[in-house]
Amino acid sequence: MARGDQLARQWKIIQTLISSRMGKSAADIARDLNCHPRTVYRDLDALQSAGFPMYTERVDGKSIWSLLDTVKHHFPIPFNLTELMALHFSRDVLKVLEGTVFYDSLESLFQKVRTTLPPESKKYLEQISKSLGSRPRPYKQYEKFKEIIHQINEAVIQRRIIDIVYYTMSRRRMTKRKVAPYQVWFYDGSFYLIGLCSLANDIRIFALDRIKMLHTTDETFDIPSDFDIDSLMQKSFGIFQGPVVKVKVWFDKEISGYIREKVWHSSQKIHEQRDGSIIFEAEVSGTDEVKFWVMSWGSKALVLKPESLRKEIQSECSLTLDHYNNHVEVDRAAG
Repeated sequence: MARGDQLARQWKIIQTLISSRMGKSAADIARDLNCHPRTVYRDLDALQSAGFPMYTERVDGKSIWSLLDTVKHHFPIPFNLTELMALHFSRDVLKVLEGTVFYDSLESLFQKVRTTLPPESKKYLEQISKSLGSRPRPYKQYEKFKEIIHQINEAVIQRRIIDIVYYTMSRRRMTKRKVAPYQVWFYDGSFYLIGLCSLANDIRIFALDRIKMLHTTDETFDIPSDFDIDSLMQKSFGIFQGPVVKVKVWFDKEISGYIREKVWHSSQKIHEQRDGSIIFEAEVSGTDEVKFWVMSWGSKALVLKPESLRKEIQSECSLTLDHYNNHVEVDRAAG
């Protein structure tokens, strides 16, 4: 049996005994966990050996297993082991935020909670945590932007207008802007600022790591009563905005399962085809991120609509093919 399965089962046994007022028999636990009583007895022995203060008593002719009340009610805050494991796991998931006040606060919270645990609970928590893990996707190192994130967060809370110097990646130039910061938004490993830009006289989205200078002014602002962040972002395929467009993409049957198993957009519809392929349909705000998403599936994906997106991808594919055909020249330029 896999070690992870055994730990998960033992974890459930602890939770069962913590939540049980009168304790439970091995047979009851086995029925709850859908396993054999012998397996439960082995787990109970292992937990006792690990130091958990369990005891048995005869009640109505049955051996009832319980945890000492001092363990059940040890926590000065209303956390149980399951919630602590979720908190522990979230530290790995949110590793992308390391170097920011958000991750520092989470780490501080976890350490404070950890000090309240009895030794046997700490030991078991560490043991279980080895069976759970996560690996973050590529992410930005935000430690050097810690102060900017803090300043913007304060400006959002205090509703203060900020002056920024912003580097636009697509245009490769810097501009000075006055922005009313509405909200900090975290998406796909990056922090963004959503606010009213005086230069564009419209709502704009700024990547925080591209803000090169920032000054918080004494000017204040009010967020319009009709502004709704969820409505603003609902049509976006990622973070960026644009005209609303209906997109149709064909996916080969070999990868159709991967497309079906996720919700890629709130408006998506999936149409099954007789040959096992599918047609993905959605109404999105802007197509830049859709373009890169479609291209990531290679020859297994084909844009049907809109024609403008179809031509963009055709052009990208032609340029890519040219680069590969002329790789000698590219190698010389790079080397």
